[in-house]
Amino acid sequence: MCGITGIHGRTNAESWSATRRMTAALAHRGPDAEGHWTDDHNVVLGHRRLSILDTSEVANQPMTSYCGRYVIAFNGEVYNYRELREELQDYPFKTTGDTEVVLAALRAWGPSALERFNGMFALALWDTHEEKLMLARDRMGIKPLYLHSNESGLIWASEVRALLASGRVERTLDRTGLVDFLRYQTVHGPRTLIQNVEMLPAGHILWADDNEVRTECWWDAATAAKKRVDEGAPWTYGASANRKVRELLTDSVALRMRSDVPFGAFLSGGIDSSAIVALMSEVGDRKVATFNVAFHEDAFDESQYARQIAQRYHTDHHEIRLSADDFLASVPDALAATDHPSGDGPNTYVVSQATKKAGLTVALSGLGGDELFAGYPVFRRTVDLIGKQWAMAWPRGLRRAAGAAYRLAKPGISSDKFASLLAGDSLDPASTYPISRRVLLEKDVQRLSRMASVPDSVAQWCRTHLDHSPGLDLPVLSRIGLAEMHTYMQHVLLRDTDQMSMAHALEVRVPFLDHRLVETALAISDPIKFPHTPKSLLTQALGDRLPRSIIDRPKMGFTLPWEVWMRGPLESICATGLQTLAERDILDKSALDSLWNGFEQGQVSWSRVWTLVALGQWIDRHDLR
Repeated sequence: MCGITGIHGRTNAESWSATRRMTAALAHRGPDAEGHWTDDHNVVLGHRRLSILDTSEVANQPMTSYCGRYVIAFNGEVYNYRELREELQDYPFKTTGDTEVVLAALRAWGPSALERFNGMFALALWDTHEEKLMLARDRMGIKPLYLHSNESGLIWASEVRALLASGRVERTLDRTGLVDFLRYQTVHGPRTLIQNVEMLPAGHILWADDNEVRTECWWDAATAAKKRVDEGAPWTYGASANRKVRELLTDSVALRMRSDVPFGAFLSGGIDSSAIVALMSEVGDRKVATFNVAFHEDAFDESQYARQIAQRYHTDHHEIRLSADDFLASVPDALAATDHPSGDGPNTYVVSQATKKAGLTVALSGLGGDELFAGYPVFRRTVDLIGKQWAMAWPRGLRRAAGAAYRLAKPGISSDKFASLLAGDSLDPASTYPISRRVLLEKDVQRLSRMASVPDSVAQWCRTHLDHSPGLDLPVLSRIGLAEMHTYMQHVLLRDTDQMSMAHALEVRVPFLDHRLVETALAISDPIKFPHTPKSLLTQALGDRLPRSIIDRPKMGFTLPWEVWMRGPLESICATGLQTLAERDILDKSALDSLWNGFEQGQVSWSRVWTLVALGQWIDRHDLR
């Protein structure tokens, strides 16, 4: 795991200096080594290294192929590198890690090599003969890659802050991205919060030479899953789905246990993390190191469930005890570590910090289980709404009146969302999903931003990808899963996991997002995936590996006293963040005051306000206008 940077187009001494500034800004991602390479007139590549596989200096980057034609800067891991190496026996390898295998594979097979990689990555490959650049990103978007292009050329980096450090990016807020953030507490790629800074989309390649810059998609989940459906394999509709899921998840876990440095697993005691630990214990040849961040306060302590799994599988269990005050003390540091703002970042920051301090460099996580196996309430809600499609036959005026009456009877954002759904045109997933994931409803967004006609990025994505083939050809729960993976998982959970774990030079691996398992889970029919309860398919696939006390336990997550903190010890941080938004004329002051007053009176949830606080703090730190 590392950080990469680079510049393409009319490079000179200034380009070299700009790349070095960008690479220095990523020191936290790669504390073990720094490297640069340039051909003196077309391209500069930069790299910061966190040594995971082959920790010797010979494996440092940027790395040049033995023939001298190709140079690579690589961030991530390709877990099946050993198998690929066996297919590349003509290559004179000098290292034992994955980066040289990736380089050799691209040399031998060109961009089609990406389809053979099982892993998470963002990479830059320079062809010295054709003087052509290739940037590529993994299928699921686990590793980020940010881009900026102007008259001086193209620049890229693993983090936004590195692009800003180049001196080539104007610190101007993207107003459309701002509206997206207000709606969903994040900005959905390719757009970001900074004008003219974009993300390379997941599963995409960018090509650049003297004549053009173009992108192309090399993998997308819906197309891959539709191919599985068309195969007609019995596991898409029969009981053998259990066996297929178990086999793929077990192999995914085994691949992600490959490491030359200490590794272990996050263990919250929930179904997903417990499943990963159970399979690690099954396929590994040594005790699994497990890490649970436990709280002294019983109201939000889940450690008893983690201990059950640790005892069952005889893990080397580390219970990291924190108080709410310990967590509170880390909030300012978490905000300072934020590369792209998020309302959920501090949670991931604290868990990563505690795990790194306990001695881990690599941790496996259960992220992705809810999205693949219908674990979130939105899955059941959407199916229930489809069953109420008959209500759309009512006149719109009557539906609006019914929604207004419901809001009066049960005030709150849930009622507001239900009223919005009733006033819409359909109750299919493409129409209902965007509203279900909203943080602020449209009336609040318009009041805050003073922008009335910005298209909804999630609604647009859903109409394009869920209402047409191949997405439309998948089961309903799979269509919701596609939306979850594209929106909340990719642009909140994965982004937070990357930026907050790498703030501590901790690599997090996510076995549930093995592309083979993703394609398979999306192809499985709804009655098999969700026969009775959420994640039934997953728990049945695991057999007796998880006790009923884990399967049947209520989902808790972090339930820390944010409301109390924001009215007390975090009040000054809140005031500073909101003040920045008002004083820089980014959001409407009266609307901000109204939102804060609603929070103080208990009428507005803390999460809706904290998202704006994080935004204001981030804007102030990076001096955006």
